[in-house]
Amino acid sequence: MDHGVFTTAELLAVGASENRLRRAVADGDLFRLRSGWYARPDADPSVVEAVSSGGVLGCVSALAFQGVWTAPGYPALHVRRSKALQDGVRPGCKGVGSPRPTVTAVDPVSIAVGCAVRCMSAEDWIAACDSVLHLRLADRADIVAELGPQGRGLLDRCEARAESGTESLVWVRLRAMGFSVIVQPRIEGVGRVDLRVGKLLIECDSKAHHTSMANYRNDRRRDRCALVRGWLKMRLTYEDVVYEWDDTVGDILAITRPRRHRIR
Repeated sequence: MDHGVFTTAELLAVGASENRLRRAVADGDLFRLRSGWYARPDADPSVVEAVSSGGVLGCVSALAFQGVWTAPGYPALHVRRSKALQDGVRPGCKGVGSPRPTVTAVDPVSIAVGCAVRCMSAEDWIAACDSVLHLRLADRADIVAELGPQGRGLLDRCEARAESGTESLVWVRLRAMGFSVIVQPRIEGVGRVDLRVGKLLIECDSKAHHTSMANYRNDRRRDRCALVRGWLKMRLTYEDVVYEWDDTVGDILAITRPRRHRIR
């Protein structure tokens, strides 16, 4: 992803010279952020801020920048600094072990995930890691190398089959309550659904999903097919999961407490 911020080494590697860099700065085509780092005028502001502050865009901010689903509640800019730039005055995000060198303006996903395990709640981190694995933005082996024992335990719980962050949050929460949750099961006559708890099928819909009339019609057809075959169907919005979970789980319990979800 082009963020418009580069190290001197990166620019030299693609054919620039020291003289050309000086001319580019004089002409306004590049501006110097700090020693060894340059940015184009149209560079991403968050990346510029991270590098200007003495680090690189990392942790939760790097994950969101690279298309990973991240839960709300992490508005601060997350910056990771190399060991040489950790001055004790400006806090930065850290992974396990010795700090990795800062060689690119935005941390690779595997390094960002390793830092985020310290900054995010367990369920939010699992949802983000589910997204990483589902989108194939990093290999599980690379992620393991960035984690301590606690993080590896969370990674073992991740579900690469989960297709959305809200889907991940729902299965994490329901399993924590003791429910047996199947992720992305295939239901005969219906197709794949997001989650299944007994005969209760849960779909986690996004706003983007609803913008297509074809999706809208197909969802209603699938709902009819599920009902005809004896399944219960519940659709949840982003707001239902992220902001109104207490009410949402109350509705789920209204079905499960009288055992209406039991398959007989």
